[in-house]
Amino acid sequence: MIRVVLADDQVLVRAGFRALLDAQGDIEVVGEAADGEQALRLVRELAPDAVLMDIRMPVMDGLAATRAVTGDPSLESVRVVILTTFELDEYVFEAIRSGASGFLVKDTEPDELLRAVRAVVGGDALLSPGVTRRLIAEFAARSKQPAAAAGLDQLTEREREVMALVGIGLSNEEIARRLVVSPLTAKTHVSRTMVKLGARDRAQLVVLAYESGLVRPGWLG
Repeated sequence: MIRVVLADDQVLVRAGFRALLDAQGDIEVVGEAADGEQALRLVRELAPDAVLMDIRMPVMDGLAATRAVTGDPSLESVRVVILTTFELDEYVFEAIRSGASGFLVKDTEPDELLRAVRAVVGGDALLSPGVTRRLIAEFAARSKQPAAAAGLDQLTEREREVMALVGIGLSNEEIARRLVVSPLTAKTHVSRTMVKLGARDRAQLVVLAYESGLVRPGWLG
């Protein structure tokens, strides 16, 4: 059972998400919060699998709450999904850089929301890879100079290649086809790269790929 905490200051938004999620046989909403402080308290108390976190909330905003969750070693298994009204939102990028596993636009289709929750908990894919990639590229393009990612020099040539392909939004299966290897081998390379760079998940690996200059906006591999 996938256990989810909803954090949004709009009651109707929470009610809509709860109705959809609770109707699934494999997902259960275990708590609701109207601000970031309540969300953080619930996450520490309930240790859910995922948190759907709005950015703009009173008392403590979603960005601060996300940093608190992802910065707590005891909550390492909790995945944060940012809820936003606009795709190109600089706060979304900051949240992903701070450890959020991805984001969803609030008016996303129900099926997409369900796929996203299952995907992020399974750790198999970055949420909305095309949109997330465009978001990261947009804000990476504004950076003056690429910053060297700690540990990048520890990567093998193949791992750098795999990291770049993750950066442009390819799945393990797509990477495997591109490199003519098995999906398991591709997954292993991705996992080793994340470990070496201390990346929490694929979302952070995408951020590092852009911030280090390994991938540049507009590059398609």
